[in-house]
Amino acid sequence: MYSHKPKDYECPFCRIVSGKEKQNKGTKQRDIIYQNKHVTAFIASKWWPNNKGHVLLVPNEHFENIYELPAEMAAEIHRVAQLTALAMKNTYGCGGISTRQHNEPAGNQDVWHYHLHVYPRYKGDNLYMTKGFYTEPDERPFYAEKLRSWIDKNI
Repeated sequence: MYSHKPKDYECPFCRIVSGKEKQNKGTKQRDIIYQNKHVTAFIASKWWPNNKGHVLLVPNEHFENIYELPAEMAAEIHRVAQLTALAMKNTYGCGGISTRQHNEPAGNQDVWHYHLHVYPRYKGDNLYMTKGFYTEPDERPFYAEKLRSWIDKNI
């Protein structure tokens, strides 16, 4: 339909869902904050300066973009997004939450597996005016443990 993934694309999100890690700075299994048979949520490896610890939610089955995503899967992803937002509000002390989702190169999609971003927001954080940076794997567990602990106590 509307596919942009290169030939022989190795999907990093499918690798996370399946439990396979690479020896690089990318997402590790300990970054996962929630997983069920349909969705996996994890601390993103790319952060924004004033919005650290944001979460990506992915369907466990590979769908490249919103055009392929079944409506039932979209509903489950948003259920988990709501759970993630509540966990952030209760553990990060953020003033709000933003979600963001991109499709195709013109829409700024750069990983060819549907994913939804959930950002903690703070007054004056300038999220849309700052650039992201890649984290070290040992920076993420602090955030993952906070969210995972809250979720475990509240589901």
